[in-house]
Amino acid sequence: MKLLTLIVKPSKTELVKEALDASGIGGATILEASGYGSQRGQSETYRGTEYRIDTNPKVMFQVACDDDDTSSIIEAVKNAAGTGKIGDGKIFITELTDVVRIRTGDTGSKAI
Repeated sequence: MKLLTLIVKPSKTELVKEALDASGIGGATILEASGYGSQRGQSETYRGTEYRIDTNPKVMFQVACDDDDTSSIIEAVKNAAGTGKIGDGKIFITELTDVVRIRTGDTGSKAI
């Protein structure tokens, strides 16, 4: 099993959710985040003073999936979130040793 951590532009949230649904993902954890990197921040002017904001808003998804589904999910997310420009985001792939569904006690793939 894998844990996919997807970092995408906020404007791509719905498209990524649709791509995950189409890939058979039944749920995800979605968090608002901010980050910095190649995209850099932005400048804003307030009452004549310029302020530099060094981070950019992002949305982070966490999705657990079976090993066999990982490649197709990654491709679906890349297609949904990608624009070919700096700031499209990242996908981190982490090995999961186990998952437990608290309500039923199911473990492993049955708990995803």
